[in-house]
Amino acid sequence: MAAGDLRLPGEGILIRDKFYSGVMLTLENCILPAEQLCRTPSAEHGLSWETEEQLRIRGCERIQAAGILLRLPQVAMATGQILFQRFYYCKSFVRHCGEIVAMACVHLASKIEEEPRRVRDVLNVFYFLKDSRGGKARSPMPLDASYISMKSQVIKAERRLLKELGFCVHVKHPHKIIVMYLQVLECEKNSELVQMAWNYMNDSLRTDVFLRFRAETVACACIYLSVRFLQIPLPDEPPWFLLFGASEKDLRDICGRILQLYDLPSVPLSKLLKQVQEARQALDALSSKGKLSIGESAAATPNLEPLSNFSPASKTESPADGQPNHKTSLNHVALKNACRKLDRDEEKRRSRSEERRETKSISPPRRRRSRSVASPRHSVSPVCYKKVSRKERDREKDKRRERERDKDRSRERKRARDPQRDKERDYRREREGPKKEVYSSHRR
Repeated sequence: MAAGDLRLPGEGILIRDKFYSGVMLTLENCILPAEQLCRTPSAEHGLSWETEEQLRIRGCERIQAAGILLRLPQVAMATGQILFQRFYYCKSFVRHCGEIVAMACVHLASKIEEEPRRVRDVLNVFYFLKDSRGGKARSPMPLDASYISMKSQVIKAERRLLKELGFCVHVKHPHKIIVMYLQVLECEKNSELVQMAWNYMNDSLRTDVFLRFRAETVACACIYLSVRFLQIPLPDEPPWFLLFGASEKDLRDICGRILQLYDLPSVPLSKLLKQVQEARQALDALSSKGKLSIGESAAATPNLEPLSNFSPASKTESPADGQPNHKTSLNHVALKNACRKLDRDEEKRRSRSEERRETKSISPPRRRRSRSVASPRHSVSPVCYKKVSRKERDREKDKRRERERDKDRSRERKRARDPQRDKERDYRREREGPKKEVYSSHRR
């Protein structure tokens, strides 16, 4: 491909008159455009702005509490909260359960920050927080069908989270930036200032300031708010925050969003969930009405084309009329699969037993030899296991050696009695030797 064929317009790549969307990966935080921040998917589905903000705050608080119980570092909890905020600027609270998404964010953030936790631990912690909130008895989570279903939902939510974010899950945190800026301002020894700026930064995770501004600007805003509260003077001509590339307008905007958290009224979670349920029912009714109108229009205009390609033998079965398509639960599907497996195993056993019966009727049964006859040493009879002491074994060896010595002595005596016969025998062997070799080679 020539270099002239490749052009890079504003939001994608144009290669030979074909437009491809571009993917950009950076180490900076993803700043969302103003159009996406003004109109969220939850607002489009009929959820009020106050309810959505309360749900965002409750989800971030639940992630923070779960991270503390799971002994995760603060960086991992901050990553989970930012992922939670980013996801609900792509999807709606009406269609996606906030609790399941919060679990998926905790699980994914623990892996991103290299402090992985099991899905089972995450589920147990959220179940514990739910029980302690309602004032119920703190019992462990039962390992039943609901547990298996929830675990699969969390895994699916994690995959959906990665898909919606385009696998861009890197988050730049202002934790180290705050300490570095205070060192530049020579205020790092003021522990009260450092702690207050750190606290404001942790509280800002419950808002969407990390989706609107850079991490450096958020760090300057936390220091700005802490300095104003503690009345600590900092350079004003020129302002100290201009050194770090921040503007006063952005700092005031961030401070206003953080301080707004402390003025919000506490709304019960049951009321928020009820509002979400009402919005979901209204959305389902609207979508079903739209489907019904589409079906009526299709019924009003029947297809008048000739049925040339119709073949009655193409479909063996037709679905029953008026039979709704019910979604089977996970445990029901697992039970069906187990029953099918048992039926297959039973059929295999029956077929094997029938084959054995046929072979028995055709061929006579083979007679099996007893173990004692085949290998008497391994039989269980006590006669074969006669214990022999070491002294008796040594006596037997001595007797054998004595017999061999006696044989050798008798041979020597015979040779000493008749040496002439031995000479004749040796002479005969010397004469017959070559004949035997020739005969043996002939046989080979």
